[in-house]
Amino acid sequence: MSKNHRGKGLSKLPSRGRGTCPICKAERIKLLYVSVQDDGNKLTVCKRCQNKKISA
Repeated sequence: MSKNHRGKGLSKLPSRGRGTCPICKAERIKLLYVSVQDDGNKLTVCKRCQNKKISA
C-alpha cells in the first residue's frame, strides 16, 4: 500500500506541503488533500478538513 502523503514527494512541494488550512485556520499543517467548493474551485486542505462541505 502506497503512502502518497508522506516522504519523498513532499520535498518537491513549496514549503514542503505546509501552510495554513483555509477552512479550520490551523497553521503550519500539511495541506495535501484537494477539496472542491460549491462553485467548482479546488482548495488544498488539511487531513481533518478533507471531507467537510465548503460553501462559497
